[in-house]
Amino acid sequence: MINQRQPSLAASSDVTLLDMLRRVDELTVPQIAEAMGVTATAVRQRLVRLMGQGLIERKVQRNGESSRGRPSHVYSLTEQGRRATGANFADLSIAMWQEIRQIKDPEVRRGLLGRLAKKLAEMYGERVTGNTVEEKMESIRGLFAERGVKFTVNTERELPILNAETCPYPDLAEQDRGICSLEKMLIAELLDENVHLSACRLDGADCCTFETH
Repeated sequence: MINQRQPSLAASSDVTLLDMLRRVDELTVPQIAEAMGVTATAVRQRLVRLMGQGLIERKVQRNGESSRGRPSHVYSLTEQGRRATGANFADLSIAMWQEIRQIKDPEVRRGLLGRLAKKLAEMYGERVTGNTVEEKMESIRGLFAERGVKFTVNTERELPILNAETCPYPDLAEQDRGICSLEKMLIAELLDENVHLSACRLDGADCCTFETH
């Protein structure tokens, strides 16, 4: 596997701005300026530089429902930007997963994945609250949102469904679908329910869908 070299994120102010966008998805210049305590001019200069590096993209957003509303610009991370903000953790997780893939015995590998899921669930367990499956799914949605990963909860059916709109581990999933099994095990542990991955982005679905049964 050849890893693409990520742009340097040496400037702490750039890291702060990128991390804000990772957590919030889209922001305007005034919102960024207020959050960082700098002028709008300083923010624009930084955004231009980061757009030049391919880390940020700009979209036109019209205020109000009328198409005649005065347009404003919102800024969000590109896919390259998302990868860059988590490059160190991504490199570590890829290295660890490559070691797991070396385990040939499927039973041993499955057992290791189960233990990893339990350990992760122990780390995050206190953050997942609620008495119902839906309430727990909402907690999981918030947990992933803090890490810049979009999950949604669909309550239109008899049982709630947890949808992963973006993949928490895109590089790993492209290499090995086993990471999907680990994610399913983790969600099952957090929900304390049997979980089925009923749809997967790797199969062309719009999102990965986790259902209880």
